[in-house]
Amino acid sequence: MKAVYIHIPFCDSICSYCDFSKFYYNKTIVDNYLQSLEYEINKIYKNDVISSIYIGGGTPSSLTIEQLKKLFSILEKIKKSDSIEYTFECNPENMTIEKIKLLKDRGINRVSIGVQSFNDNILKLLNRKHNKKDVIELVKNLKFYGINNINIDMIFGINNQSINDIKNDLDEFVKLDIPHISYYSLILEKNTQLYISKYKEINDDDCASQYEFICDYLKQHDYSHYEISNFSTKNYESKHNLVYWNNENYYGFGCGAHGYINNIRYENTRSITKYINKNYMLNKYIVDEKEDIENQIMLNLRTREGINKEKFRNKFKKDITDIYNFDFLIKNGLIIDNVDNIIIPEKYFFISNQIIIDTLMSGDESDRNN
Repeated sequence: MKAVYIHIPFCDSICSYCDFSKFYYNKTIVDNYLQSLEYEINKIYKNDVISSIYIGGGTPSSLTIEQLKKLFSILEKIKKSDSIEYTFECNPENMTIEKIKLLKDRGINRVSIGVQSFNDNILKLLNRKHNKKDVIELVKNLKFYGINNINIDMIFGINNQSINDIKNDLDEFVKLDIPHISYYSLILEKNTQLYISKYKEINDDDCASQYEFICDYLKQHDYSHYEISNFSTKNYESKHNLVYWNNENYYGFGCGAHGYINNIRYENTRSITKYINKNYMLNKYIVDEKEDIENQIMLNLRTREGINKEKFRNKFKKDITDIYNFDFLIKNGLIIDNVDNIIIPEKYFFISNQIIIDTLMSGDESDRNN
């Protein structure tokens, strides 16, 4: 086991695009939730030394100081490596100096901030409750208290969002002088406020143009495009997300969390009532070799490194080129085979889903089952 994900599903307000497991903050419910979270961790965690913990949501920073102290006391049970990446997700509007001091005191060394945009009109559309000044102040305070490994989440592909809007957002990001940015295209999910209000999505060509602009801009400012939606300065790649993209094992604790333990993938209930009553599991299943190989392909090809042939051979005891035929994709420049790795060139990241589908379809079914 390498990583632990902790889901805190509480928010002071609900973003119009969010389809994660989330609920309006209620002190009594949060207190009960933390008790149930502690029970789940004690029941499932097997004393592994963990290299990454990610506290996500929801909005973990919506919890009170006392509730955060309780959360960190629960997580003291988890054995942490000396080089652990310990991430806390937050929103600018509910982070205080007292909370920052507590994070630092409890060993948090990476903070991920939900920013999405610096544009007030876009923030209003997304039902965000902060402004540009809040973000700047939070980054300044995090740095003052010694937390310099900072990520911000941003969104593009929003209706009426221009290339100039995105440039302004990126200009503001660069001014912050922080080492990591996750930039996601807006996806219209069912059961969100945007979907219910019949929000109109932008077309694929405009979305692709925005993505290309983002990639070029960040490259010019020395950010490495190490995964489809993620960019960092040197040595600041997200260790936690690399566990996912490398198809490695991780615990998932909390309402709506997912985990992958010893070839078993599982999903926790999204019902807060069931979770508090300790009915955690929604479903779980054993991942057979065929699915494990397909997951390895899908996840690895999201990254700059792609599929490392030697790692693949060591894990599955077979050569990837005996399973999949890359000739057509290589001929058309959509895949590069550089002897050690099979990768999707950065200029084709935007259409990577189709390239991955074409890769999986090239596999010989009988070989994968043997």
